[in-house]
Amino acid sequence: MLWDNIVGQSEIKSKLRQSIQDGRISHAQLFAGPEGSGALALALAYAQEVLCGASENNCHIKVNHLQHPDLHFSFPFSATDRVKKPVSKLLLNEWRTFIQQNIYGNVSDWMKHLGIEKKQGAINVDEADEIVKTLALNSYEGGYKIMIIWMPELMNTASANKLLKIIEEPPQKTLFLLVTEREDQVLPTIISRCQLVKIPKIENEAIEQYLIEKENYGAEKARHLAFLANGNLREAFALIHNSNHIFDGYFVTWVRKAFLAAKTPVVLKDLINWSNEISTWSRDEQKNFLNYCSEIFRQALLKSYQVHDLVNVQIQADGFKWEGFAPYIHGANIEDILEEINEASYHIERNGNAKFILFDLSIKLTRLLHRKASV
Repeated sequence: MLWDNIVGQSEIKSKLRQSIQDGRISHAQLFAGPEGSGALALALAYAQEVLCGASENNCHIKVNHLQHPDLHFSFPFSATDRVKKPVSKLLLNEWRTFIQQNIYGNVSDWMKHLGIEKKQGAINVDEADEIVKTLALNSYEGGYKIMIIWMPELMNTASANKLLKIIEEPPQKTLFLLVTEREDQVLPTIISRCQLVKIPKIENEAIEQYLIEKENYGAEKARHLAFLANGNLREAFALIHNSNHIFDGYFVTWVRKAFLAAKTPVVLKDLINWSNEISTWSRDEQKNFLNYCSEIFRQALLKSYQVHDLVNVQIQADGFKWEGFAPYIHGANIEDILEEINEASYHIERNGNAKFILFDLSIKLTRLLHRKASV
């Protein structure tokens, strides 16, 4: 069963399974959870239970291999070398491989898997036509037909308009499962026709246990990685393959230069050079670095408020001392700092110009670091 492969999320798994047992299967549901929370894994497990119940082994095998004839997928894409004018059904082999290898991945991972990481993925109007045609057919096995639409926030207005009627009034025993990381970016006309299934971040303890049991990490290292991942299993995987020691020096340089730039404008040139250097990294490396920076700022806040027991990150950079850095991070600026980092990460994910995004973030940080703490 796919339920057994999902990391954490015991409460939402229980609620979803109970809703099926009680016959409360809403025809259109929006699984909304942040990156790395397992929203797609939960939608697949839910689909498996609806299609197969608890007994039919052959049905479970087909869903496990993403080859059940009544389980359909739609996802963002762009033209590839192999498929010049694609729709999802022409990319199913790539999709199956991607999901089996990286079910906690995001759109950036998917586009990289297709070999078109520099392109923007979208769900276009031709894809919407294909969805309508597919669901107009009878189910092969006499039960539900299920359409999983991954990342509906990348659906344009024309394609959304094509789907409004069928989502609101689908054929009998047709189930839509929409899976999003950015609920705020999904068109309101789509949201209004779906039952919302809110998926939280994965509990740190669940990620820690996974790293110990499946990745053979020691308890202390697993706890540290789980803390840095902050409920994002994709980020935990990224941290496993990337050493944070490289990030330490770039973070310390960034903060020092940003602090000085407010009173020494010539330092802005150093921030430009810093931004240019980071922009040469891959998009995933840039995002991982920004996630790392967010965690360091959170740790600094704990240190600033004397919660020393929860500060478990060691920064290996010459001259860095928590005692000198932490007082500049407090309740009056932490929320804005984290929001600006998150916004920068979002625009980098959407293939924005990293040089401009990172330099703009740096300028904002110069002001935020000098903001006085509330009395």
